[in-house]
Amino acid sequence: MKMLVLSVILFAIAALGGLVLGVLGLRQRDLPMWLSLIHGVIAAAGLVTLILGVIQGNAGSLPIISLVLFLIAALGGFVLFSYHLRRKPHPKSLIVIHALAAVIAFVLLLIGIL
Repeated sequence: MKMLVLSVILFAIAALGGLVLGVLGLRQRDLPMWLSLIHGVIAAAGLVTLILGVIQGNAGSLPIISLVLFLIAALGGFVLFSYHLRRKPHPKSLIVIHALAAVIAFVLLLIGIL
């Protein structure tokens, strides 16, 4: 259970950076590379701790569903980061899908550990 709680904390921190990046991306503004990197690293750490929590076997079905959604969000994040590296405008639809997958996954994880 400790890993799942740590995962929630890490994803909450990553969400703060993600909110800033999402707003800037939807407004087609330049995104700070440092914030993109920190967001990605913290979210990846949250994903690793979630995987560990699920593997330990003390997770119910909601954290497992959350893990699947976070993996989908991570794939979207990698694609968005590729746009960032190429200095191309981020597709607004992908920003929204990435954010929605992450928010739904976060809520499910939170409900699952309470």
